[in-house]
Amino acid sequence: KNAMKTNLILIICIALFMGNVSLSQGFKYVGAAKCKMCHNSADKGAQFTKWSESKHSKAMETLKGPDALKIGKAKNITDPSKDQKCTKCHSTAASIDAKLNGGITVEEGVSCESCHGAGEKYKSPAIMKDHAQSLKNGLVIPDEKVCKKCHNPESPNFKEFDFAKFSAKIAHPK
Repeated sequence: KNAMKTNLILIICIALFMGNVSLSQGFKYVGAAKCKMCHNSADKGAQFTKWSESKHSKAMETLKGPDALKIGKAKNITDPSKDQKCTKCHSTAASIDAKLNGGITVEEGVSCESCHGAGEKYKSPAIMKDHAQSLKNGLVIPDEKVCKKCHNPESPNFKEFDFAKFSAKIAHPK
Protein backbone atom coordinates (compact mmCIF):
# COMPACT_ATOMS: atom_id res chain seq x y z
CA LYS A 1 0.00 0.00 0.00
CA ASN A 2 2.82 2.41 0.83
CA ALA A 3 4.51 1.78 -2.52
CA MET A 4 1.21 2.37 -4.32
CA LYS A 5 0.63 5.57 -2.34
CA THR A 6 4.18 6.77 -3.09
CA ASN A 7 3.74 6.01 -6.79
CA LEU A 8 0.43 7.90 -6.85
CA ILE A 9 2.04 10.94 -5.21
CA LEU A 10 4.93 10.76 -7.68
CA ILE A 11 2.55 10.58 -10.64
CA ILE A 12 0.59 13.60 -9.35
CA CYS A 13 3.80 15.60 -8.87
CA ILE A 14 5.01 14.74 -12.38
CA ALA A 15 1.63 15.69 -13.85
CA LEU A 16 1.65 19.05 -12.04
CA PHE A 17 5.23 19.74 -13.14
CA MET A 18 4.52 18.86 -16.77
CA GLY A 19 1.36 20.97 -16.71
CA ASN A 20 3.34 23.98 -15.51
CA VAL A 21 6.05 23.43 -18.12
CA SER A 22 3.54 23.19 -20.97
CA LEU A 23 1.67 26.29 -19.75
CA SER A 24 4.85 28.32 -19.57
CA GLN A 25 5.67 27.50 -23.16
CA GLY A 26 2.25 28.34 -24.54
CA PHE A 27 2.43 32.14 -24.52
CA LYS A 28 0.67 33.80 -27.44
CA TYR A 29 2.24 36.20 -29.91
CA VAL A 30 0.39 39.51 -29.79
CA GLY A 31 1.97 41.54 -32.60
CA ALA A 32 3.97 44.72 -32.91
CA ALA A 33 0.96 47.02 -32.48
CA LYS A 34 0.74 45.88 -28.84
CA CYS A 35 4.45 46.62 -28.36
CA LYS A 36 4.06 50.06 -29.93
CA MET A 37 1.68 51.21 -27.19
CA CYS A 38 4.54 51.36 -24.68
CA HIS A 39 7.69 51.23 -26.79
CA ASN A 40 7.44 54.16 -29.16
CA SER A 41 7.98 57.21 -26.99
CA ALA A 42 11.32 59.02 -27.01
CA ASP A 43 11.85 58.25 -23.33
CA LYS A 44 11.59 54.53 -24.16
CA GLY A 45 14.13 54.85 -26.95
CA ALA A 46 11.54 54.99 -29.77
CA GLN A 47 11.97 51.23 -30.07
CA PHE A 48 8.91 50.65 -32.26
CA THR A 49 10.02 53.33 -34.74
CA LYS A 50 13.51 51.82 -34.92
CA TRP A 51 11.98 48.44 -35.69
CA SER A 52 9.46 49.80 -38.22
CA GLU A 53 12.28 51.51 -40.14
CA SER A 54 14.46 48.40 -40.10
CA LYS A 55 14.93 45.60 -42.62
CA HIS A 56 13.32 43.21 -40.13
CA SER A 57 9.95 44.95 -40.42
CA LYS A 58 10.18 44.77 -44.22
CA ALA A 59 11.40 41.18 -44.41
CA MET A 60 8.23 39.87 -46.08
CA GLU A 61 8.46 42.56 -48.77
CA THR A 62 11.87 41.22 -49.78
CA LEU A 63 10.26 37.89 -50.65
CA LYS A 64 8.14 39.57 -53.32
CA GLY A 65 10.91 41.24 -55.30
CA PRO A 66 12.64 40.02 -58.46
CA ASP A 67 15.72 38.82 -56.55
CA ALA A 68 13.59 36.61 -54.31
CA LEU A 69 11.75 35.16 -57.31
CA LYS A 70 15.08 34.41 -59.00
CA ILE A 71 16.43 32.67 -55.89
CA GLY A 72 13.12 30.87 -55.44
CA LYS A 73 13.16 29.61 -59.01
CA ALA A 74 16.68 28.23 -58.50
CA LYS A 75 15.37 26.32 -55.48
CA ASN A 76 12.13 25.19 -57.17
CA ILE A 77 10.06 27.63 -55.11
CA THR A 78 7.28 29.24 -57.14
CA ASP A 79 6.37 31.98 -54.65
CA PRO A 80 8.88 32.65 -51.84
CA SER A 81 6.32 34.83 -50.01
CA LYS A 82 4.13 31.76 -49.52
CA ASP A 83 6.75 29.05 -49.02
CA GLN A 84 7.47 27.98 -45.43
CA LYS A 85 11.17 27.52 -46.24
CA CYS A 86 11.33 31.29 -46.75
CA THR A 87 8.58 32.70 -44.55
CA LYS A 88 9.82 30.94 -41.41
CA CYS A 89 12.62 33.51 -41.23
CA HIS A 90 10.93 36.45 -42.94
CA SER A 91 7.85 36.51 -40.71
CA THR A 92 7.39 35.87 -37.02
CA ALA A 93 3.77 34.86 -37.57
CA ALA A 94 4.76 32.33 -40.23
CA SER A 95 7.25 30.68 -37.89
CA ILE A 96 4.96 29.99 -34.94
CA ASP A 97 2.33 27.38 -34.14
CA ALA A 98 -1.01 28.85 -35.32
CA LYS A 99 -2.52 28.08 -31.88
CA LEU A 100 -0.12 30.64 -30.39
CA ASN A 101 -1.19 33.46 -32.69
CA GLY A 102 -2.90 36.07 -30.56
CA GLY A 103 -2.91 38.87 -33.12
CA ILE A 104 0.39 38.89 -34.99
CA THR A 105 0.26 39.09 -38.78
CA VAL A 106 2.55 37.66 -41.45
CA GLU A 107 2.89 41.14 -42.98
CA GLU A 108 4.72 42.39 -39.86
CA GLY A 109 7.79 40.56 -41.02
CA VAL A 110 10.34 39.84 -38.34
CA SER A 111 8.64 41.53 -35.43
CA CYS A 112 9.58 42.27 -31.84
CA GLU A 113 8.52 38.82 -30.70
CA SER A 114 10.94 36.99 -33.01
CA CYS A 115 13.71 38.27 -30.79
CA HIS A 116 11.96 38.94 -27.48
CA GLY A 117 9.54 36.02 -27.27
CA ALA A 118 5.75 35.84 -27.26
CA GLY A 119 4.43 38.90 -25.45
CA GLU A 120 1.05 37.77 -24.16
CA LYS A 121 2.10 37.46 -20.53
CA TYR A 122 4.92 39.99 -20.20
CA LYS A 123 3.32 42.89 -22.13
CA SER A 124 1.61 44.48 -19.17
CA PRO A 125 3.41 47.51 -17.70
CA ALA A 126 3.26 46.02 -14.19
CA ILE A 127 5.21 42.96 -15.33
CA MET A 128 7.60 44.88 -17.59
CA LYS A 129 8.65 47.09 -14.66
CA ASP A 130 9.98 43.98 -12.90
CA HIS A 131 12.76 42.41 -14.96
CA ALA A 132 12.59 39.05 -13.17
CA GLN A 133 8.82 38.87 -13.66
CA SER A 134 9.08 39.78 -17.34
CA LEU A 135 11.61 36.99 -17.87
CA LYS A 136 9.42 34.56 -15.94
CA ASN A 137 6.51 35.53 -18.19
CA GLY A 138 8.29 34.88 -21.48
CA LEU A 139 10.50 37.89 -22.23
CA VAL A 140 13.64 36.81 -24.04
CA ILE A 141 16.83 38.83 -23.98
CA PRO A 142 18.12 37.98 -27.46
CA ASP A 143 21.59 36.62 -27.91
CA GLU A 144 23.58 35.36 -30.87
CA LYS A 145 21.79 32.00 -30.76
CA VAL A 146 18.41 33.71 -31.27
CA CYS A 147 19.71 35.58 -34.32
CA LYS A 148 21.34 32.53 -35.83
CA LYS A 149 18.01 30.72 -36.05
CA CYS A 150 17.69 32.66 -39.32
CA HIS A 151 21.04 34.30 -39.95
CA ASN A 152 22.78 31.07 -40.88
CA PRO A 153 24.11 29.24 -43.96
CA GLU A 154 20.65 27.79 -44.67
CA SER A 155 19.68 31.23 -45.98
CA PRO A 156 20.33 31.64 -49.71
CA ASN A 157 21.62 35.20 -49.10
CA PHE A 158 23.79 34.33 -46.12
CA LYS A 159 26.82 36.45 -45.52
CA GLU A 160 29.08 35.90 -42.55
CA PHE A 161 27.15 36.90 -39.43
CA ASP A 162 28.92 39.20 -36.99
CA PHE A 163 26.62 39.33 -33.97
CA ALA A 164 28.29 42.35 -32.32
CA LYS A 165 28.21 44.40 -35.52
CA PHE A 166 24.66 43.55 -36.55
CA SER A 167 23.11 43.75 -33.09
CA ALA A 168 24.61 47.26 -32.76
CA LYS A 169 22.72 48.25 -35.95
CA ILE A 170 19.37 47.28 -34.46
CA ALA A 171 20.10 48.27 -30.86
CA HIS A 172 17.21 49.92 -29.07
CA PRO A 173 18.19 50.51 -25.46
CA LYS A 174 15.82 51.34 -22.61
